[in-house]
Amino acid sequence: MASLEALRGRLQMDIDLKSSATEFYNLWRKESHKVPTATPQNIQTVALHEGDWHTHGAIKIWNYTMDGKPEVFKEKVGFDDANMTITVHGLEGDLFKHYKVYWAALKIVPKNKGSVAKISLEYERVNEDAPIPNKYMDFLVSMTEDIDAHLSTASK
Repeated sequence: MASLEALRGRLQMDIDLKSSATEFYNLWRKESHKVPTATPQNIQTVALHEGDWHTHGAIKIWNYTMDGKPEVFKEKVGFDDANMTITVHGLEGDLFKHYKVYWAALKIVPKNKGSVAKISLEYERVNEDAPIPNKYMDFLVSMTEDIDAHLSTASK
């Protein structure tokens, strides 16, 4: 049996963005219902389950495509406006077949031109046979790049 430390992990990635930190953060903070429009190949729909779209602690249900298959993810979202950070606590969904814990953070850092998205993903696998969630990190990177391209195109 694997030790708890062997089942837990963290993945991190920094992505340079063309969009401003405020613009990118505000899409997630105030207009997350528009995310499917910005990255339709990844996210098909998002529905509010509890709370308000822009409220700390709101619960949302995302329908997305992973490896060509439809999946569902239920999250509780948190916001730290002072640090432009969004946290996502996974509650239910398809990925919990492999993970007991799924927690992601997206911190947007301003630069002179554009910004940087710092993505971190913490997880605990259900057992040692469950994969490291690299495909979910790749998914978050793809979404981030799509949203940045969408915002950059929209602001021209």
